[in-house]
Amino acid sequence: MRRLKVNEDIRPMSEFRSGVASFLKQVHDTKRPLVITQHGKGVAVLLDVGEYEAMQEKFELFEDLETSIAQIAAGKGISHENAKESVLKRTRK
Repeated sequence: MRRLKVNEDIRPMSEFRSGVASFLKQVHDTKRPLVITQHGKGVAVLLDVGEYEAMQEKFELFEDLETSIAQIAAGKGISHENAKESVLKRTRK
């Protein structure tokens, strides 16, 4: 996801309501999120669907890494050679 441009990507709810289609196009074209404010405070973020899916995939990867690190710390890990051997056995079948 690209970085937010403060002067372009933060809009009040009133502007969003009157220009929904143009803001959807902006988010799609720039791949940057759009922050919608109400009474001067952020209330929502609009994201391109592809950017949202990529973000979810990264989040799931980080969760898997966190689980792996916890398992290794708890002594539940296996050596690289044993893991490699196990994977190769499954792929040969």
